[in-house]
Amino acid sequence: MSLSSEGQDFTTGSIRKAIFLLAVPMILELSLESVFALVDVFFVGKLGSVAISTVVLTESIITIVYSVGIGLSMAATAMVARRIGEKNAAAAAKAGAQSMLLGLLVSVLISIVGVTMAPTLLRLMGGSAEVIRMGTPYMRIMLGGNLVIMMLFLINGIFRGAGDASIAMKSLWIANICNIMLCPLLIQGWGMLPAFGLTGAALATTIGRTIGVLYQLYKLNYSHGVIHLKWSDFLPDKSVLASLAKVAGNGTLQFLIGSASWIFLARLVAQFGEDATAGYGVAIRLIVFFILPAWGLSNAAATLVGQNLGAGNAERAAKSVWLTAKYNALFMLGVTLLFFFMGEWLVQLLNDDVAIRPVAVEALRIVSLGYVLYGISMVMMNAFNGAGDTKTPTIINLIFFWGIQIPLAYILSISWKLGPTGVFVAIVSAESLIAVVAMWLFTKGKWKAVKI
Repeated sequence: MSLSSEGQDFTTGSIRKAIFLLAVPMILELSLESVFALVDVFFVGKLGSVAISTVVLTESIITIVYSVGIGLSMAATAMVARRIGEKNAAAAAKAGAQSMLLGLLVSVLISIVGVTMAPTLLRLMGGSAEVIRMGTPYMRIMLGGNLVIMMLFLINGIFRGAGDASIAMKSLWIANICNIMLCPLLIQGWGMLPAFGLTGAALATTIGRTIGVLYQLYKLNYSHGVIHLKWSDFLPDKSVLASLAKVAGNGTLQFLIGSASWIFLARLVAQFGEDATAGYGVAIRLIVFFILPAWGLSNAAATLVGQNLGAGNAERAAKSVWLTAKYNALFMLGVTLLFFFMGEWLVQLLNDDVAIRPVAVEALRIVSLGYVLYGISMVMMNAFNGAGDTKTPTIINLIFFWGIQIPLAYILSISWKLGPTGVFVAIVSAESLIAVVAMWLFTKGKWKAVKI
């Protein structure tokens, strides 16, 4: 069976086939993204624990960029999918173009703040003088060039909404293959090419993603899919921009809430030394390596919900979500067993520093205990977002990340003196509760009535 989903109608036919055609490219797409994350930390790890700590603290800030990009792409996916379900390709193209306008405006603002305030941001994160010295150029390049991060997320959101998951996969593969090739060359140098160290990692990422965005723009104009942009689609349309801004605003806030909570957790772990921070960073990379494919599978729910609601078939949308959740839970069960029994081997494979190994292994084993529920919650959250109901996941994240996870992490790690262990316990506790509440709210069915 071909993995190409261009021109496919996901509002009729086998739901299992629809999930397969959407999910497999998304899983492959995000799998390579997770491979790059491991390659990156592998080469950066050779520069020492200070370099790893620098990346961990810097990326805690950069996750804000990811949050904005994901929020905007979420709005694009929801609106494009709804218009495709209504069989209105012209309106879908216009929604995609307007979402790109929003992304451009936001990325310019982030670039200004990132370039001018990089040392201050690292200092606020608790970075040492050496971390600030090493990390400032890295952060300036990453935040200054955030437009390519933003567009990579956003344009892929357009493709996913249209059901063209294979194009989204190829664009991220191209970006990350370039990253993987450039990373060792720019970090360590080769021949006459000088070694840029940690700065080289930022350069490799930015250059690779720029190439990926150029491929996306080419496919938007010359592919055989349903989305074909015209220059007139980029003329500001107040009604479309307002609708996108509403969905994207809640979507961005939803992920900003989650990202900000991870920044706070990274700040907590940093209080226990650079070895603890480095171990936490290695564990997070391994966690991301396996979570991203699961996120790819759950993304199928957003497209299926959006297109089927557009076609007026809410029952098919619901069935698609529950079936996707079942598949994701099974996958995450396998990851739980892998982390629990082979966590130490995985950590050693990625980094041979004995000092950071205990923290990394403990993080993997504790956090993975909630993975089955987490796999389900991913699907539920994406289902809400695909319906255009970004408000519900935002409220859930606010309550459970800031009302439960952060206070619990502080109490366990600081007040009860459990150190990083307390942070890991707080993570699995909050994520498990989120899954239970998300399933309950999904069964209530209010998402079916959302209009965008």
